[in-house]
Amino acid sequence: MLNVGLVGLPNVGKSTVFNALCCGGAKVSAYAFCTIEPNRAVVSVPDPRLERVAQIFEQAKAVPAAIEFVDIAGLVRGASKGEGLGNQFLAGIREVDAVLHVVRCFPDPEITHIEGTVDPLRDIEIIELELALADLEAVERRRGKLASGLKAHSPEAEQEEAALARLAEHLNAGRSARTIPEYEELAQHVQVHLLTDKPVVYLANCGEDGEEAEQAVSLIGQRTSGPVVPLTAKLEAELVELPDDERAEYAREMGADVTGLARVIRACYQALDLVTFYTGVGAEARAWAVPRGTHLATAAGRIHTDMERGFVRAEVIECDGLTEMGSWQEAHRAGRVRTEGRDYEVLEGDVILVRFQPQA
Repeated sequence: MLNVGLVGLPNVGKSTVFNALCCGGAKVSAYAFCTIEPNRAVVSVPDPRLERVAQIFEQAKAVPAAIEFVDIAGLVRGASKGEGLGNQFLAGIREVDAVLHVVRCFPDPEITHIEGTVDPLRDIEIIELELALADLEAVERRRGKLASGLKAHSPEAEQEEAALARLAEHLNAGRSARTIPEYEELAQHVQVHLLTDKPVVYLANCGEDGEEAEQAVSLIGQRTSGPVVPLTAKLEAELVELPDDERAEYAREMGADVTGLARVIRACYQALDLVTFYTGVGAEARAWAVPRGTHLATAAGRIHTDMERGFVRAEVIECDGLTEMGSWQEAHRAGRVRTEGRDYEVLEGDVILVRFQPQA
């Protein structure tokens, strides 16, 4: 399951965002470090295509892909050295697949900003610097362990040392590892897990002023390379507390976008470069998320390990094509269903029927 960690300075609205996205009931307050132990919530990924697949396969149960959001303790200057709840923050972020960086863009005299003023770019730089410093420490520890290999002129040690030296130079400048142009090549030679190589989505937590949101997204977008999603967390958190019928009416009155969760998930999928495929045979129709470029046999292993070990072939059709034909049988008769082998790369929206030999 995909895990996304909400990070940011204290009092930027992380727990409010968490509640808005997950109805998680996280404690919210105007004081720093309100969140100490991470709050967790698993939510379903909104997916109208799954309902169509379930109808076509006449399945009463449809199981969407899921995503876990983790509300991690707020970070402050010096967190890489243990300031505030820095150690807990760094431990929490190491466990997630992607980062949802919540950036405060709203003024509110009743909610104290830990830096004194609202400045989105400064706040982003604080977080990224602390993560870079934590990674730099990990890189230097690893370099220390290579001493004996370097003394013995080990080619592997020398190659890793060269890669680590390049990483150290970049991190020492306060820049994230993922921004190094040749990072993928460097990563093949190093044995250290970094915080700053994780995909990042920036969430601009704005007030109800639409112009403020546009300015915040533009400003953050100029500074960063990851997706930027504007959200009025306070309003979204109020909306999720209402009954469905009242929620839609209230949203219309306020001019609010009630698809905050969908937009955040879409951005996280984009950052992680995930695709969704579907299955409809068995007890339920189901959506699955895998990295783009995943081979069919590996994707089958997500369904069940026996399917990967005993993989023979798979029948594949795109979801829109299946919907157009109206049934799997009609799609077969029309020649729309393809037979693919284990090395086929799963595409966004594929509907897949795996043929495999059960393993003893």
